[in-house]
Amino acid sequence: MAGQCIAVVSGKGGTGKTSFTAGVGAALAMSGQRVLCLDCDVGLRNLDLALGLTDRALMDFSDVARGRCSLEMAVVEHPKISGLFLLTAPARIRSGNVTETEMRALLRQVRSRFDYCLLDAPAGLGSGFRLATCGADRCVVVTTTDASSLRDAQHTVMELSSFGSGKLHLVVNRVRKKMLRNMHATIDDAIDKAGLPLLGVVPEDDDLPLSVHHGVPLLLRSNYNAAAAYKNISKRLQGQRAPLLRIR
Repeated sequence: MAGQCIAVVSGKGGTGKTSFTAGVGAALAMSGQRVLCLDCDVGLRNLDLALGLTDRALMDFSDVARGRCSLEMAVVEHPKISGLFLLTAPARIRSGNVTETEMRALLRQVRSRFDYCLLDAPAGLGSGFRLATCGADRCVVVTTTDASSLRDAQHTVMELSSFGSGKLHLVVNRVRKKMLRNMHATIDDAIDKAGLPLLGVVPEDDDLPLSVHHGVPLLLRSNYNAAAAYKNISKRLQGQRAPLLRIR
């Protein structure tokens, strides 16, 4: 059975998309899946930091897509989480970018070797967004509860109209209960504005920046808050039932 490629997208920066990709990728791998986290943010790549794999990758996805090396040579396995791999983005923008046709061909290789591939798309709706989504099977739109992020999530959904029913999901990230009360906002507002089924709610977690600083994935440090939300979301992606995390 072929693997799934899931693009993780947002209309704006600051939604915590990269941390989400790393956290859910780690949770999937720790549940026994073979997982590739693919950084699509050319020139601004940060997924290696979130995974605790800084400077381990020598080759990037453009090297594989252009035939300069094999997929096996380019991916880096996490030393502490079996089954979790990284394929990084180019460190700088070069002439002759990877085309959508080349990306689709790369993802066909990925599906034959991995159970899940999470593509960390760059913020915004430009060429990097299109490259990350062109060959994906499903998309997860990551938003926060602030008005500008919700508006951008709506615009993002409109750009993903080619994905059929059940192929688009919403994650509301970096949620604080006190902030929701003060804004008179609810998770239902976010669902209504984005117009997508809810995949999960992730609380703001002060352990996240500490994990990045120490180069250790959050799930190796914590079982609570964001880590618990990532585990629940990974279960839902695998078709299992899991409760929505209560924001305290």
